[in-house]
Amino acid sequence: MTVMQMFRMDGQVAFVNGAGRGIGAASALALAEAGADVAIRARTLSQLEETADGIRAFGRRALVLQAIEDEGDDIAALDRAVEHFGSLHSLVNVVGGALPGPFLRGTDEKLNDAFEFNVTGPIRMIRAAVPHLLESGGGSVVNITTTMAHLVARGFSTYGTVKAALDHATRLIAADLAPRIRVNAVAPGSIHTESLEVIMRDPEIRKSIEDATPLRRLGTADDIAAAVLYLCSPASSYMTGKTLHVDGGLRIPNFDMGLPDL
Repeated sequence: MTVMQMFRMDGQVAFVNGAGRGIGAASALALAEAGADVAIRARTLSQLEETADGIRAFGRRALVLQAIEDEGDDIAALDRAVEHFGSLHSLVNVVGGALPGPFLRGTDEKLNDAFEFNVTGPIRMIRAAVPHLLESGGGSVVNITTTMAHLVARGFSTYGTVKAALDHATRLIAADLAPRIRVNAVAPGSIHTESLEVIMRDPEIRKSIEDATPLRRLGTADDIAAAVLYLCSPASSYMTGKTLHVDGGLRIPNFDMGLPDL
């Protein structure tokens, strides 16, 4: 097998949770381009259908799974994907997020909701995926965290905290599941997706973020998708319990998000 062939995923099945747009959609398309069939889950059906069309354009099979609020829907979707495709080789947890805001305007409810969305949900999906991954002879799990799990900036106390928990959970679960299942994470920096669009409309905020980034630009969803493909594919077969920082070199986030004091 050549080095380039190590990035191929022919005959494999991936499940991308949060694949309607942005990083999730780009990751699903990258996996399909590498040869995988992909099950995609998100809340907005129209976005899922667009992602599915892109997957099929690469000659791969796509399964659209619209997320609903019912308890257990995420696990049911995973089971449906395995039933449909017959196997599972990779799980990509993209679902997550929390808006920045002043610390004193936070509440216990907001923090608990963010933890459920960013930590409990992905861990629940990993636990459910393990039997299926083992049946396929092993596999890969990739969690999407954030560079703010490691850096410090005003306004990110909730988001940074819960993503730091997911980041460390990645290392702990990797130890539990080795050697047959690999568990890694990708920590994006400032990625120009729809979720960041509101902030990017302010030219001063955008410039402050770009100036704080050594590569002097925002990242793209494809920048993250390339890292996801690497971690799902055999190319990263000697890697587990690690986080890839795809952040343009950001180390000191001295940008101003325009948030009020406290």
